[in-house]
Amino acid sequence: MSIFPKSAFGQTVFLVAALLLINQVVSYITVSLYVVKPTIEQVNLILAKQIKTVFIDWEDGEEVSDKVSSKLFEITGISIMNQRQAMREGLGQAREYSMLSRSMSEQLNGSARVRISQTDPLVYWIEAPQAPGYWVRVPLTGFKENNVEFLTFYLSSIGFLSVLGGWLFARHLNRPLKELQHAAVKVGVGDFATKLEERGSTEVIEVTRAFNQMSRGIAALENDRRLLMAGVSHDLRTPLTRIRLATEMMADEEDYLREGIIYDIEDMNAIIDQFIEYLRHHKREELALEDLNALVAEVVHSEQKHQRTITFSEDPAIPNIPLSLVAMKRVFTNMLENAIRYSDGDIAVSTTLSNDKKYAIVTVKDSGPGIPESELESVFEPFKQGDAARGSEGSGLGLAIIKRIVDIHGGKVKLVNRPEGGLSAQVFLPLK
Repeated sequence: MSIFPKSAFGQTVFLVAALLLINQVVSYITVSLYVVKPTIEQVNLILAKQIKTVFIDWEDGEEVSDKVSSKLFEITGISIMNQRQAMREGLGQAREYSMLSRSMSEQLNGSARVRISQTDPLVYWIEAPQAPGYWVRVPLTGFKENNVEFLTFYLSSIGFLSVLGGWLFARHLNRPLKELQHAAVKVGVGDFATKLEERGSTEVIEVTRAFNQMSRGIAALENDRRLLMAGVSHDLRTPLTRIRLATEMMADEEDYLREGIIYDIEDMNAIIDQFIEYLRHHKREELALEDLNALVAEVVHSEQKHQRTITFSEDPAIPNIPLSLVAMKRVFTNMLENAIRYSDGDIAVSTTLSNDKKYAIVTVKDSGPGIPESELESVFEPFKQGDAARGSEGSGLGLAIIKRIVDIHGGKVKLVNRPEGGLSAQVFLPLK
């Protein structure tokens, strides 16, 4: 799994954060090497000179008198203690620094040890080679640990504020792209009313302007197509009505011919209805919370007129979900009519909840010949019909209408060939 974000917003923030992190690390190292370290070394050098002064006449094995120690403390604030006294004063809690010990050893021409107590004030503990077993306690009132803490806090704060600023900048920069994404989704389901405000960078403004122009073009094309189909359907229905009237006046001995003509007229009217239904848009704002089980049960009941065994099992746990009753009734009617047309056996209809509890699923199972696996996706295209095994009746718009309406509801359609034979058609509808 890649840690690099895939979105433009995430990539921008990641890039800003990475650059700032590198900058902070370099700044911290630079300050440490060229500010803090020289300062500490300078302090160490000054202390080494003071130690040399203290032990200039020191002889190995000589004891430090209380008078000398007291006088030294009075003048410089520096104390000389033996191991026991030093431990009592906090030597045991002091941390030893090897770098400072090496530097001090070079200055004092011998093996020296340096420890620092992180107290207020900061305390240097030095064991000079001239007096092994004795520790020189040097309080540093002008050099506190808080100075280093403040540097760390400063660098961390600058880094945090910089990343926050980069995040806000990237969010502002990508907001028009997010709006463009939402608008594209709406256009995809037939809502052309959204007009995006042209704002942001020059490139984003150009993309937004092109999108608005494309949306207007598609809307005009849809209106022209709807108007054309309405005109064609009207012009076709008029002669069909005349033909129907003419058949009613045919002689009784021509009943066989009249029935065939009437059947063809009804079939043509059904095809025209499918054309109009395919062009009709069911807007998202028309959706309302409805009882899915009741709607499916109503459709199943109305299709019992075909004298076929249709069983229905419902899941009572399905809550009311946002639906367009008229549109979804058309979907379930088309599904059942397809199952009835392309199969001879029993039909099973059911409603269930998906495993993730995000979708309500309506399933229609038949025992027909099914659809070749290679055509399971293409049958949703307009005017595309399945394998000849399922016949070639109708306009080829039934499944296209189902998919368009379900897409508008934010759902999905799935066709699966059943292992025991037949087709399983499933409609997934979001619960929210």
